[in-house]
Amino acid sequence: MRRAARFLFGRRARLRWVHLILGGALAMPYVLVGSVIIGPATGGANVFGSLPLQLASFGVGLPLAAVTSLFPLTRPLEAAAVRWLCGVDADRLAFGPARTRGEKGRTAGWFTLHLGVGGIIAGMSLAVPPFAAVLIVLPVFAGLRVTRLGLPEVLDHTWALALAPVAGAAMLVALAGCAAGCGALLARWAPALLGPSPEGRLAAVEARAADLAVRNRLARELHDSVGHALSAIGLQASAARRVLGSDPEFVREALAAIEDTTRRTVGELDAVLGVLREGDAPGTAPAPTLATDLDGLLRRTRAGGQRVTATIDADPESLPPLLSREGYRIVQEGLSNALRHAGDRVAVDVRIVVAGGGLEITVENPVTGPATVTAPASPRPGGGHGLRGIADRVRLLGGTMTAGPATGSSGPAGETWRLHVRLPMKGPA
Repeated sequence: MRRAARFLFGRRARLRWVHLILGGALAMPYVLVGSVIIGPATGGANVFGSLPLQLASFGVGLPLAAVTSLFPLTRPLEAAAVRWLCGVDADRLAFGPARTRGEKGRTAGWFTLHLGVGGIIAGMSLAVPPFAAVLIVLPVFAGLRVTRLGLPEVLDHTWALALAPVAGAAMLVALAGCAAGCGALLARWAPALLGPSPEGRLAAVEARAADLAVRNRLARELHDSVGHALSAIGLQASAARRVLGSDPEFVREALAAIEDTTRRTVGELDAVLGVLREGDAPGTAPAPTLATDLDGLLRRTRAGGQRVTATIDADPESLPPLLSREGYRIVQEGLSNALRHAGDRVAVDVRIVVAGGGLEITVENPVTGPATVTAPASPRPGGGHGLRGIADRVRLLGGTMTAGPATGSSGPAGETWRLHVRLPMKGPA
């Protein structure tokens, strides 16, 4: 009983009833136009004094409503009304104007259905409650039986008079049932008629995927450039603080490296933000590459006190621009990981080699604590998004990547951390 009462008189049912009455109100101008046509066609008969003529006017007005639904604002307004009054989720509706022929046809069908069903329910809502109220109070007010209300003659019988209140209450319940049922049907059909077409859904998914790709790329670039710069600046400042009173020359070099790193990072940040633009704006700093910026990266890293040994068996100038740019980011992130996890007192070995039609990048550093392999995106304690970003770059370039403890020159397996990346010179990129 409680579920039935909620279905008939609950908040959602009441809001859907309001939606139907609004449809009836929107149908009135079209009914008036239809009456102008039906009246002369029937020899000047009083249209509003005859139910058949009113229904005929209603039938003539609905095609006019279908035509006017082709205006661009019809679908957005109807979708908003369905969302707020019928309780349909917004992601199942299209709030833009109908553009294709199929979308316009479905919008016209919905508008006609809304006005047609709404007009019937609105008419019932105007006529049924007063008549039902008269039936309910008829046994109490005997004077109503002698008025000219057009009551059926059957009500002159005692048994009919006794059942009149029951009939009146049943009519009100039936009205509520009709309104609730029609409202539920319209809410069910709304996504099919007002929802996006398959082409629209596909376009929305593609736009969302493109937006996520841009945002992921921006996050990856920010992590690699700004994250490395902050790690390097922190290490340089820490090293300078330790020898502040004993080695002024080193402090001077560290401060110069901090200034250079900061200036360089501002330029890289400007380049990263250019990812969100349709094209690089005039004056935007170019993205760093192995050919133009590797020496500066190694110099700034060494300025903080970290011992970096670089072996370069390749000509960075001959690398494809995309490979050179992504290779720089991989080396930068490898050095950042060594900075964060190994500290400034360990030696880092960087090797960049072109062999077998691919670019190989290896970064090795001793592990200062227990090396633990966990998830690929974070293979040791304290790992963040760095290795995940490298993995994303490598996957997009069609290469391979391994990261974890390895046997190195410093001792047995587990004492040296190795990041090894191989990128094809020609691939999916």
